[in-house]
Amino acid sequence: MLDLQSLLNDISQTLSNQTDRGKVADYIPELAKQDNQHFGMAIATIDGQLFSTGDAFEPFSIQSISKVFTLTMALGKIGDKLWERVGREPSGTAFNSIVQLEQERGVPRNPFINAGAIVVSDVVLADHQPKETIGEIVRFIRCLADDDSIMIDEDVAQSEGDTGFRNAALANYMRAFGNLHHPVEETLDVYFHQCAIAMTCVQLARSGLYLANGGMNPLTASKVVPRHRVRRINAIMMTCGHYDGSGEFAFCVGLPGKSGVGGGILVIVPDKAAIAVWSPGLDPNGNSKLGTMALEMLVAKTGWNVFGA
Repeated sequence: MLDLQSLLNDISQTLSNQTDRGKVADYIPELAKQDNQHFGMAIATIDGQLFSTGDAFEPFSIQSISKVFTLTMALGKIGDKLWERVGREPSGTAFNSIVQLEQERGVPRNPFINAGAIVVSDVVLADHQPKETIGEIVRFIRCLADDDSIMIDEDVAQSEGDTGFRNAALANYMRAFGNLHHPVEETLDVYFHQCAIAMTCVQLARSGLYLANGGMNPLTASKVVPRHRVRRINAIMMTCGHYDGSGEFAFCVGLPGKSGVGGGILVIVPDKAAIAVWSPGLDPNGNSKLGTMALEMLVAKTGWNVFGA
């Protein structure tokens, strides 16, 4: 029987001595204010147990982890028609690159790079006002986590909008190819606000349980998505969830995951649990440095690896 609480405590203690903690994202001014000494981790199991350590109850900006939830929503709205507008392949380029988008005529490689997530936000917008859609996204995540306290950090959202010139370029480029159906500023408003959602590790782990439990949310006993869609979302998380570091993450951790430049990572252990880890310092690929180390340590001890213990 695994003693997950002791294991988390050991990981937290080991990493507390780590001096190279990565570099916080400084291209979004609000994120540049983060202290890279933070570390938190939580495990939520499908049978209702919860384990946590460190700053697991401290809210942080989930950033690109939100793309998992909006992808789920977009697939719920238009199903497999989504794949006519966004691909399912690893990009091999930076998450905010425009070069590949030009070569492939405005169709992003996958829904987790910025261009792909902007298309997904455009799908979720669905001819509504941005404010309505932003509210829908927040309500969906609150329902997943069974927690109505989850909010958007408006300062982060404003900071995203004030500095999001590259994302605006991506959006305008896709609009020129007809792959954005709403005005650019409306789609970007949704995108910037979804990235600015603030959650704790505990909330984030709980929100990912439907992907560990065949599409059923064990917290509310409600069906979120069909089982076959869970497999597809987890597959894309495995191959594309960490940008240029996706292959390395699969090699070292071996679980579906999605990172964000706020320093968070959401990881799915199929049929067992969802894990969230947060440490704001990033590696050169934009993934949490200590978070990745913590997950590698956890998997080594638990054997939670989809490729075999």
